Amino acid sequence: MDMDFKQLAVAIQAIAEEKNLPEDTVKEVVEQALAAAYRRDYGEREQEVRVEMNLNTGQVDAYVSKEVVEKVGDEAYEITVADAKKLKKDAKIGDFVEIHEEVHAFGRVAAQTAKQVILQRLREAEREIVLAEFEDKIGTVVNAMVSRVEGMIVRLELGKAQGIMPKSEQIQGERYYPGQRIKAFLKDVERGPRGPQLVLSRGNVQFLEFLFRAEVPEMESGAVEIKGIAREAGVRSKVAVASTVPGVDPVGTFVGGHGTRVNAVVNEIGEQEKIDIIVWKENISEYIAEALSPTNVARVQVDEANKRAKVIVPEDQLSIAIGRGGQNVRLASKLVGYELDIEAEKAAAPEVEGKVEVTELPKQPKLKKKEQLESSLLEAIEEHGE
Repeated sequence: MDMDFKQLAVAIQAIAEEKNLPEDTVKEVVEQALAAAYRRDYGEREQEVRVEMNLNTGQVDAYVSKEVVEKVGDEAYEITVADAKKLKKDAKIGDFVEIHEEVHAFGRVAAQTAKQVILQRLREAEREIVLAEFEDKIGTVVNAMVSRVEGMIVRLELGKAQGIMPKSEQIQGERYYPGQRIKAFLKDVERGPRGPQLVLSRGNVQFLEFLFRAEVPEMESGAVEIKGIAREAGVRSKVAVASTVPGVDPVGTFVGGHGTRVNAVVNEIGEQEKIDIIVWKENISEYIAEALSPTNVARVQVDEANKRAKVIVPEDQLSIAIGRGGQNVRLASKLVGYELDIEAEKAAAPEVEGKVEVTELPKQPKLKKKEQLESSLLEAIEEHGE
């Protein structure tokens, strides 16, 4: 299975054109593979060999580097001064000279090895060029198609590029199947032993923020902004928002008329994930109370030095504040950046070390029962009648 160099030269030009690769890149890959093939058939494994190929004629020339020595010990690596001077007039001991060898053919094994190396290196070169195009898209949401699911990893196709979405970057409970088209946040381009690959996410906070940015045009103008996001993908998220324009309701802006904006985001990430949109507050006590929404908070004791806060809530609000499996308090803590301890109002408050700020928060008026509302309404009608 000898290698036809003329045919190979034509193939190099075709591959370069087809895969949109620079011809020099393809030529370099081929020459490296041919150098390895030369060492196998004509030289030694550790020899330094450079190969040049003429793409027009298909001629292959090998140049073997040898060290100039006084007395040759190994002809594969060394050459005498007298012989070296025939190639390079000013050659002296310690120099390296290149000996030219014209290559006409390779044996079957060397030819097969060279072809495999060429194909592998070309794939790597193509991947590098394609991924270089995506480096500018890091930090944005891209469209992808699921190619296959391998255990915990979802493999994705983005045109000619390949990407992965690890389990940690997936939305909990979301199912993926081959051929499915999804949106994902491009986190990074990683270069590993298998070559470079795109790392994508649907479970990070940046993906959620990007979706809101697409639905809330006021974010582009700067009228409203997202101050923080705490997320457990597929379960629940808390988004703290603020307004920079007086009179603009930040929560209403993000929710949209009849909930259209927030619903558009939910449709993308799945209805199983609940989104709490809260108002960001500069005062940390008020911010903590907002973050624990929908809990009615009685008061907050803040220990700024240790980044801890004790939150006192009415006894009937304790389970709401903590949430199922501690989820509500966990997300609120992540959002505000404080360790939160929740206590019922009737419990005695132990002393907290450090400077503690106690903030009494206004109590929310309790809703009257149906019977009380009807009674009040009748009394008001009677008084008006009198």
